[in-house]
Amino acid sequence: MIRVLIADDHAIVRKGLVQIASESREIEMRGEASEYSSLMRLLKDEPCDVLLLDIAMPGKNGIDVLKVVREQYPRIQVLILSMYPEDQYAIRALKAGAAGYLTKDSAPERLVEAILSVARKKRYITPKVAEMLATHLVTETDGEPHESLSDREFQTMRLIASGKQLSQIADELSLSPKTVSVYRARVLEKMQLKNNAEITHYAIKHGLVE
Repeated sequence: MIRVLIADDHAIVRKGLVQIASESREIEMRGEASEYSSLMRLLKDEPCDVLLLDIAMPGKNGIDVLKVVREQYPRIQVLILSMYPEDQYAIRALKAGAAGYLTKDSAPERLVEAILSVARKKRYITPKVAEMLATHLVTETDGEPHESLSDREFQTMRLIASGKQLSQIADELSLSPKTVSVYRARVLEKMQLKNNAEITHYAIKHGLVE
């Protein structure tokens, strides 16, 4: 039996995931968490094989949560679930140790297929992500400017583009405002932009913010 935990801040999403996954006789849903601290408690108390992790978790960014889980619980296979298209986060998630990446608008049978796949220690990627990975390997040095950003820089860029102030970004990422300012400066330098307005324009143009 494959033991599965869910980490998502939307109750209706968790309920839907439980209902879909429970249709498979090979899967046993063992618990749910709505934010980072409750997830860490759940992982400590409830052994599991697969974690379904939302990439936008309250209290800590999903990529950061993924790295913590991979470090503390290396045997757990983490399947990232996201409302964001593959081209925004899939490669970053896979590089950070995710066993697979699935968008929330995927067909229900895809979820069961993905859980079974990662539980067998196989990567689960859609044809679109496979194509992106191939392209990334070929053009890694010639990609879009935002692809050169570190995870923290990328998070900072997206939050700036969404209209957040540096103090708000600092709170959200659990960093000091001074550290966020450093990340902002790196974003401007790496992407050859001048100010927040240009960051916002770039992010909107490339579909990096909602």
